[in-house]
Amino acid sequence: MRVIVTRPERDAQRWVQDLSQRGLQALALPLIDICPAANRQAVVEAWHQLDGCAAAMFVSGNAVEEFFRARPEPTARLFTSASTAPRAWATGPGTAGALLAAGVAPSLLDAPPPDAPQFDSEALWRVVQGQAVAGARMLIVRGSDSEGRSMGRDWFASQLESRGCTPAFVVAYERHVPQWTQAQREQAQGAAADGSVWLFSSSEAIANLLQLLPGQDWRQARAVATHARIAQAAREAGFAVVCESRPALDSVVASIESSA
Repeated sequence: MRVIVTRPERDAQRWVQDLSQRGLQALALPLIDICPAANRQAVVEAWHQLDGCAAAMFVSGNAVEEFFRARPEPTARLFTSASTAPRAWATGPGTAGALLAAGVAPSLLDAPPPDAPQFDSEALWRVVQGQAVAGARMLIVRGSDSEGRSMGRDWFASQLESRGCTPAFVVAYERHVPQWTQAQREQAQGAAADGSVWLFSSSEAIANLLQLLPGQDWRQARAVATHARIAQAAREAGFAVVCESRPALDSVVASIESSA
């Protein structure tokens, strides 16, 4: 049985390695390309405004990497000790790991626990809602699509506003439909009918797949999705068998094996 990993390239290669170590054949076919935001100056300005923020929420590891890539030298002390707030909020372990790798002090990091049912905005909110006090300013670091439309975490911002906080946003990276090679296209067409299991961690990835392979019949295909909304998108795309899974590796492996 083969697993098709659809995450962006950097994440996909890590998942291929992890799945291979579990005895599963895995192939990376990224369905989202990541690149720095076109307006890098806005990211630099957001760094300079962090002194007045109580926390910065990061929607993904990509948000962390691109935000810290633009870090100006005068802000180097931020996130390094408890005496230099803001705090850093992560939606899951991958984002939390990226923050630690970027030098954020563990004492300043908030994220859902490893055994949380899901790693998303709702899970993070249950952890940090006590920090959302009226008058506090919060920064949300997120991405945009290829047309510049901001993506993600409006629900989280509305929760902050309901507590009297003021959320601000900065786009640190852009998400694009990948440009597949002919070989990748042929691999994807084969995987639609050969019993492969498609691993989806984003509804956007499914939409991009349909754009890359218009008219493809997915009635023989199987999928594992790491959220209920993503699972529904896979069903609507026509996947015959769709299993939902927690995004943790052990849970994903169990779901892949159960879908066989």
